Amino acid sequence: MSGLPRSSSAPLKNGLPPQELLDDLCSRFVLNVPKEDLQSFERILFLVEYAHWFYEDNSVEKNPSLKSFNLKEFTSLLFNSCDVLKPYVAHIDDIFKDFTSYKVKVPVTGAIILDETFERCLLVKGWKGSSWSFPRGKKNKDEEDHACAIREVQEETGFDVTKLLDKDEYIEFIFGQQRVRLYIIAGVREDTAFAPLTKKEISEIAWHRLDDLQPASDNVISRGVTGLKLYMVSPFLATLRSWILSHQSPVAPRPDMPLKGSSPSFEIFRSPRSFRFMLNL
Repeated sequence: MSGLPRSSSAPLKNGLPPQELLDDLCSRFVLNVPKEDLQSFERILFLVEYAHWFYEDNSVEKNPSLKSFNLKEFTSLLFNSCDVLKPYVAHIDDIFKDFTSYKVKVPVTGAIILDETFERCLLVKGWKGSSWSFPRGKKNKDEEDHACAIREVQEETGFDVTKLLDKDEYIEFIFGQQRVRLYIIAGVREDTAFAPLTKKEISEIAWHRLDDLQPASDNVISRGVTGLKLYMVSPFLATLRSWILSHQSPVAPRPDMPLKGSSPSFEIFRSPRSFRFMLNL
C-alpha cells in the first residue's frame, strides 16, 4: 500500500488535513471493508481508530505542518468529512462514549516473558506515560487468544514467541468486564534484542527483576519496591511465583547479568507441565 499524499493543492488551514487526504483515509479504512464491519458503530470506530493510527504514524510524520489529533478529535474530523458517516455527526458524542465503554470489554492477551533463570521478566513502557506493563493488547475480531498474544508481543517487542508459546501455560484474570490472559513464555535469553515494530506505541523495553516488582498491593496500578510505576502487573505476580516454584529454570540464577537485551538469539524452553489460573476480581 502506498503512502498517503504528503501535500495537497489545497492550503492547510491551522494544520488541518486537506480534504484529499481525508477522502483517502475514509476510502482506505472505512469504505473498502467487508459489509459486516459497517453493521455496528463499535466496528466502525475501530476502523476510524486504524485510520487515526495511520494518519499519526505516516501523514503527520511526513508532513510536520499537519496537526496531530487525539482519537476523539480525529473521529469528529472524519465523521464530518466522510459522506457515509456524515448522517451520524449529531450523535458522535454518544457514539464515541459507547465505543469507549465497549473497548474496556474487549479481551486482552499477551505474554509474561521470563529469562532463563526465571528471576527477570520483560516489561514495556508506553510511548506516552511512565507505566511499565507486560506486552499485551486487545483481540481482533475472530482472533484466537494465542494468536493475539503472538501478534501483540511481536508488535511491541519485535520478538516472535510462536515456538515458545504453550496454549495451556497462561494466567488469566477478569478486571471488571475485561478478560486478560497472559501466556508464560519461559527461558528467553537475556541478551535477546528487542525493538518495537509499531511506531509511537512503545518507548522502552527492559528486563526487570521480579523481586523489584513486588508491590504493596495487588492493584491494577501500583509501584514496585524500587518505585517503578506498574500497570496490570502486580495482580499476576503471586500466581507467577507459584508457577515458577513448580517449574525448573534451565539456568542457575545470575544476579550480575545486565537487564537490557542486546542480541537476536534465543533458546527454546518448553515446560513439561501445565499451570492454568482464572480469577475474578
